[in-house]
Amino acid sequence: MIFDTIIIGGGLSGLTCGIHLQKAGKRCVIISSGQSALHFSSGSFDLLNTLPDGRSVSDPVQSLDELQVQNPSHPYIKIGKTDFIRLAEKSQQLLTDASISVGGSYQRNHYRLTPFAITKPTWLTMTDYVSSDQPDSLPWKNVCLVHFTGYLDFHPDFFQGKFQELGIKVQNVELDLTKVSIRKNTPLEVRSTNIARLFDNEEALDNFVRLLAHKVGDADAVLLPACLGLERTNIVNILSRKLGVEVKLLATFPPTVSGIRAQYLLKQRFMQLGGTYMLGDTVNQVDFENNHISKIFTVNHGNIPLRGEEYVLCSGSFFSEGLVALPNDVVDPICGLDVDYISDRKEWFASDVFDQQNYESFGIRTDETFHGIKNGQAISNLHVCGASLSAFNALKEGCGGGVSMLTALYVAEDILRQKENK
Repeated sequence: MIFDTIIIGGGLSGLTCGIHLQKAGKRCVIISSGQSALHFSSGSFDLLNTLPDGRSVSDPVQSLDELQVQNPSHPYIKIGKTDFIRLAEKSQQLLTDASISVGGSYQRNHYRLTPFAITKPTWLTMTDYVSSDQPDSLPWKNVCLVHFTGYLDFHPDFFQGKFQELGIKVQNVELDLTKVSIRKNTPLEVRSTNIARLFDNEEALDNFVRLLAHKVGDADAVLLPACLGLERTNIVNILSRKLGVEVKLLATFPPTVSGIRAQYLLKQRFMQLGGTYMLGDTVNQVDFENNHISKIFTVNHGNIPLRGEEYVLCSGSFFSEGLVALPNDVVDPICGLDVDYISDRKEWFASDVFDQQNYESFGIRTDETFHGIKNGQAISNLHVCGASLSAFNALKEGCGGGVSMLTALYVAEDILRQKENK
C-alpha cells in the first residue's frame, strides 16, 4: 500500500497533522494502536500556563522570550514566535471545522475548573464548559448543581465548596437516572459513556427535563457533570432551551465524554477529507535506507509493506508507549530514534509526586524542523511531533495541547514545502 504520508499515532497530534495534509490534497493514512490521551481531556486545550521556573503565564506570546531564555530547546522556540501565533490561530479553526466548538485566545489565558474544582489557566475551552476570564469570579449569583445517583467520577462537594467560596448560592440536586432511562427493567451502569448514550436518546432527554424542570427554581444556571451525549454536539443548547435557563458543564474524572467526542469528531473530519484511519494496528518494523525510511510493516498487515513519501511519528510518550523506560535506558520502540534523557536513573524522578519529574521532559531528539534523529543523523523523510518530543513538560508547563497541535501543523507545512521544492 502506497500513501503520500504515513502517520504513526492517532491522537490529537496525528489527527491534526493528517487533517491539514488531507486538506492540501495529500493521501494520508493514520495508524493508531488504540485510545489516545484525548480520552482523558477535561474539556480544555492548554497552550502555555507556566514557565519552567514556575512563574504563571497570562499572555503566552509575551512569555515566549522568557521561555527561550529558560529553555531554548522547547518545541515552541523551534517553531518561532511568528509561526507560534499563526499556528495557534489555525489550530482553533481546525477544531471549529471539526465541529468542536471552543472559546479562548492565544493572546491571553482564561480559566477553567478541574474535576477537583481547582481554577487553572488554559488556552481553549469547549464552549459548553464553565470558564471565566478571571480566576476568582463566575457570572452567576445562584446555581443549580446537578449530580447523578451512583456516578462516582464527579464530586459535587468540591464544586459546591468552590462556588460558595466565590459567593454563589448553590442548590444541590441529585437525580436518579433509572427514572430517566427508557429501559425501566434494565439496570443502568452509571459510568460516563453509559450516561452519555442515555442522553443521546430523545425520549430519555425529555424524561430528564421533566424531572429537573421543577427543581431549578430561581437559579441563574444549571450546572451538570460533563457526561452528556456522545453523538450529539448540541445537547447543552437543547437543554438550555427546554429548561429555559443557561446550562453549562463541569469537568469529570476520566475517561471523559468530551475527550472521547473530540477524538471521534477529529477522526470523522480526517476520514471525510479522504484519509485512511487504521484503528487497532501497530507498527512492528521500520526499514531504513541511507537515513531514509523505505517502508514499514504492521501487525495487522503481516508481510504487506506500507510505503510513503513522508512519515510522521506522533506515538506519544510513556502513557501511550511511544517511549519505553528500560532499567537504565529510555527508547523509542517504533523507529529506534535517539532519545534525550538523563543517564542516571536516580535523577529521573523526585520522591515527592507533586514535584517536577524529570522523566516528563524526556523525548525523541529532533533537528530544528522536527526531523527525527537516528544515530546522530536526521532522517530525511521522518518528522516527529506532539508528546513524543523532548524538552518540554506538558503537565508542569501546561502546554500539552498546544505542543501537540502546533508542532503537528508545523510538520505538515514543512512536508508540503519540501514537496513544492522538489
